[in-house]
Amino acid sequence: MQKLKNFIHGQWIEGNGEGIPLYNSVDGSLVAISDTSGLNFQQALEYGRRVGYQNLASKTFYDRGQILKKIALYLIERKKKYYELSYKTGATHIDSWVDIEGGLGTFFTYSGLAKRMLPNTPFWAEGDIKKISANGSHLGTHIYTPSEGVSIQINAFNFPVWGMMEKLSTSLLAGVPSIIKPAPESSYLAHAVFQNIIESNLLPEGAIQLVCGAPGNLLDYLKDGDSVVFTGSASTGKLIKSNPAISQQSVRFNLEADSLNCSILGLDATPGTPEFNLFIREVKNEITTKAGQRCTAIRRIIVPEKYIDAVQESLIGELQKIKIGNPLNRETRMGSLVSKRQAEEVEKKIRLLASENQLIYSGALHLIDANPEKGAFISPHLFYNNQPFEKNTCHEVEAFGPVATLMPYHDIEEAVALAKRGKGSLVGSIISHDANFISQTSWKMASSHGRIYVLNRDNAKEATGHGSPLPTLMHGGPGRAGGGEEMGGLNGLHFFLQKTAIQGSPEVLTAITQIYTQGSEKIYNDRHPFQKYFEEIQIGDAIETAGRTITDADIVNFSNVTWDHFYAHTDATSLNGTIFDKIVAHGYFLLSAAAGLFVSGKKGPVIANYGLENCSFFKPVYSGDTITVFLTSKEKINRGVKGRNIPSGVVKWLVEIYNQRDEIVCVATILTLVAKKSPFIELKKDVIKKTLFQLTEQSDPAWGNMNPQQMLEHLEATLHYSMGEPEAKNPNSSIEDLEVLQDSLYTFSRLPKNFPNPFLSDNEPLPPLVHKNLEDAKEALLDALQKYLIYYRKNPQAEHQHPYFGLLNKEMMELLHRKHFTHHFEQFGIY
Repeated sequence: MQKLKNFIHGQWIEGNGEGIPLYNSVDGSLVAISDTSGLNFQQALEYGRRVGYQNLASKTFYDRGQILKKIALYLIERKKKYYELSYKTGATHIDSWVDIEGGLGTFFTYSGLAKRMLPNTPFWAEGDIKKISANGSHLGTHIYTPSEGVSIQINAFNFPVWGMMEKLSTSLLAGVPSIIKPAPESSYLAHAVFQNIIESNLLPEGAIQLVCGAPGNLLDYLKDGDSVVFTGSASTGKLIKSNPAISQQSVRFNLEADSLNCSILGLDATPGTPEFNLFIREVKNEITTKAGQRCTAIRRIIVPEKYIDAVQESLIGELQKIKIGNPLNRETRMGSLVSKRQAEEVEKKIRLLASENQLIYSGALHLIDANPEKGAFISPHLFYNNQPFEKNTCHEVEAFGPVATLMPYHDIEEAVALAKRGKGSLVGSIISHDANFISQTSWKMASSHGRIYVLNRDNAKEATGHGSPLPTLMHGGPGRAGGGEEMGGLNGLHFFLQKTAIQGSPEVLTAITQIYTQGSEKIYNDRHPFQKYFEEIQIGDAIETAGRTITDADIVNFSNVTWDHFYAHTDATSLNGTIFDKIVAHGYFLLSAAAGLFVSGKKGPVIANYGLENCSFFKPVYSGDTITVFLTSKEKINRGVKGRNIPSGVVKWLVEIYNQRDEIVCVATILTLVAKKSPFIELKKDVIKKTLFQLTEQSDPAWGNMNPQQMLEHLEATLHYSMGEPEAKNPNSSIEDLEVLQDSLYTFSRLPKNFPNPFLSDNEPLPPLVHKNLEDAKEALLDALQKYLIYYRKNPQAEHQHPYFGLLNKEMMELLHRKHFTHHFEQFGIY
């Protein structure tokens, strides 16, 4: 048993009171005590605003995304401990998997979104420019910045890991520090995960704090800029929302409450159809998963009246198969509720439901490896409401456990009306193969639901489940469900961001947003922008091309090559009543011709065309017209890469095509993949020779036991091995390990200082020197390098074994040698 410590203002602090005892919900044993007595909540909030905000908000969106990924990887290595604690909350292995893996997966998802879609700046520019003056000298746009405050995140007991991680994923990525308040019953699991996050030392100081126990007067110290994110019961949520500190200080508040979610069986889903069987499986799963303790669980089962008996029989048959008991027993399919207190609360709600509805199933509580007196177990309960438009208890009372109510309907309108009687739900599902039924039902019930989940035979194999919120989709719902929104991809960040309108000249908008705005000054120099590495490109870098006169032959040839024989390009007799005076050049030909004008033919850092967006054609271009192109770097997007891809970023280029009358005929944005500048030395003889001038007999290594000449002879030997002189033996590593090692060649991570010499066995002495002195060794290395470069020019498809990295081709060999040379040159302080 442990007393859970709180983590506030940068230190672990134990409460000074008796605290709240937390029990194992399976056997009733004491697990931990949570206690917040004596904590200075005002100091915690001030610390978050002052230290946490400054440290977190100053980082870029891209960097915050990288932190999320590193944390998730760190936690994955320690997840066995989380499963062991999760079982004590009554969760089965599958329940725990959803909570733990789902929580870590949320961090991975938002890290990926940050890499692909968010800027490498501390703010987020909307990018959509509004013209608010006649001549375009005064424009407007919007930027998003981290809300200057602390987010208090109050989580429910049912998903102690996922509930914490899904809120943190958006608040941390947005740059807002958080104080986490888990529900006491399962706080020992949230505490274990949080403790590992702190131990990882990946987050800046003050980014997160933890309060385990009663919240005390935490909310009384809220200020403008702070936010509260709450998951729990609707009644508790409304009570928190009414706190004067929230209402009077304009504190942002997001409520995600339990709701009376429904599932509708389609009129077409007769017994025996795939949809009928899927419906039974889905409802059974939602009643029993997490012992029904899910805010998204199915509480109301809406079925065509003619199928009521068949559904009742099939569903009861499935519920009777559910084995309840100790989650550690492999036969168990449903564990316990989170606590005895929660079990009592569910029993109370069951009695309320039984006052108006018929109890048609309540299985005997035969437990596996568990004692019903010690654990918080309850069997599934199924009710039947034969008059769902007159008897309202099932539409108003939620038993937060394995409890649901079956009810009939006659047509689409009745199904929709029953769905809406929940007065706002997180999710409603439709299980049908009738497209018209699905269409009519879904849009009519959408106004009272946060998510509509449609399941049928077409998507069943890959469907994620009625009760599973996804990071890329919104989680929340109107009315009883709280009216809040969480996750939903990048939309989930907006709650934590301040949206601000920016007005000014094109130059001002470019300077503020760091996205080029048409009309601002372009930067011209002799170096073509396609010859610059990602880091070297400045926003506004531009070229003006020479002109090209469009000919009849261009238009005809493009039609023949593309098979685009649209009449406006090929038939002058068909132009009456159109906007064209004569045969017009293809729009895509103009883009192709523009590319021919602005690209650099010489090989450079631009790797590939990455995409095209926002392309508009304003005026027709005819034979005899001359086009000129302005290419301007518009925006840079950092990009994480993995596998065998060169580190790179995406550059957006503004393409403006003008005719000979200085009229703009086309504007587009093209995207290119641009390599980042390698930190490793180039394999050029003159570069290596210049570097070697600094190496003397007196040069001392910063690590290792090589002397200067031994180091040079080692590099020379690796060059010879790269040409098969001699051919190295196959490495002992597995195929999987070799793939990881070879992938690592493409990163900019340096070789570790203790990297083993692949040519020597453990503790084997260095080979004897071959050359007379250091100068001879320098010449020999340069000769070997020259030979290596010529060899691969003549044999570009050659592959040779490396004793550590396995079979390498030309590209891999070059990447390896650049790292290797840099490693040893840095060892002797000459690079």
